[in-house]
Amino acid sequence: MTGKFCCMVLRMNIDCNGCFRKVQRALLQIRGMDTHLIEEKQCRVIVCGKFVPQDVAITLRKKTNRRVEILDVQELRHGGENEEGEGGEDAQIAVPERGPVPNQKQILGL
Repeated sequence: MTGKFCCMVLRMNIDCNGCFRKVQRALLQIRGMDTHLIEEKQCRVIVCGKFVPQDVAITLRKKTNRRVEILDVQELRHGGENEEGEGGEDAQIAVPERGPVPNQKQILGL
């Protein structure tokens, strides 16, 4: 049941707090899911993890008894894994570049 690491955006009708809790409980039961975000105002659910997107949508439909629409699926490379799925010496990790850290005197202008 494991697929590639991906982030998926779903549209679901989330009317009230009961609907929100029902969707949240269903999401927490899905295996392979790393993170999720439920946007009540936009009626969107964002799910990231290592899973098959269609299986997640079907599972949510069955557990919540609500219509689920897949808006977007993006396959990502997870962490430092290379194409074979192994983290090794050739794996590249994106590290943000930072400049020199100013000391307190430079910040205060002394």
